Amino acid sequence: MITIKKELCPKWRYDLKCPYTRTPSRIVVHNTANDAPALSEITYMVNNDYEVSYHFAVDEKEAVQGLPLDRNAWASGDGHGKGNMEGIHIEICWSKSGGERFLKAERSAAALIAQLLKQYGWGIDKVTKHQDYDGKYCPHRTLDLGWQRFLDLVKKEMEDEEMLSYEQWKEYQERYEKEQAAKQVSKWAQPAVAYCKEHGLMSGDKEGTFRPQSFVTRQELAQVTMNQHKSLKGE
Repeated sequence: MITIKKELCPKWRYDLKCPYTRTPSRIVVHNTANDAPALSEITYMVNNDYEVSYHFAVDEKEAVQGLPLDRNAWASGDGHGKGNMEGIHIEICWSKSGGERFLKAERSAAALIAQLLKQYGWGIDKVTKHQDYDGKYCPHRTLDLGWQRFLDLVKKEMEDEEMLSYEQWKEYQERYEKEQAAKQVSKWAQPAVAYCKEHGLMSGDKEGTFRPQSFVTRQELAQVTMNQHKSLKGE
């Protein structure tokens, strides 16, 4: 997952940079044809007086957002066509000189696009290039290296997005265990639970609490077994 920094265009500049509200339907990929980091690209775009704009610039470290996603951008050269009016426009940095820094920026862009596709419930078919709208050879270096190669990077990121990280799995597991611990005893088990509690047979955790629908660890099972053994011996 890539970090997104927001440096949004002030509303008083919307008339120039993004005058129309809309619902996005696609992603449009560009190369900056420049050598500057993402923050510099967005800062320049937001503050200049040209009717040129885009939603994100991405370098090897981060993605910087300059426009709200529910507003258009002037980026794909098709006037009021679907590119400008419906696209989420992403500029990949360092494309003038290329090299490893640009390749890393491409991978960052692929990660951002995978996040956006997941967010909107879109497939890879929603990833388009500037060239599709006005014929300009853009994203130039990405096209030189192979458009399908870039789409494959996005697909790989989409697959990775579907896999839970260890921390995510741990968070879900802890939440599930808390939910289970809070559940009440089922009616059919109430007599057995009452009997075990009365005779001290099922206090398995370190707090000595009774969690009727939680899982039992081996150490808790050992404690329960010892309780039962002592009960049988009359201790």
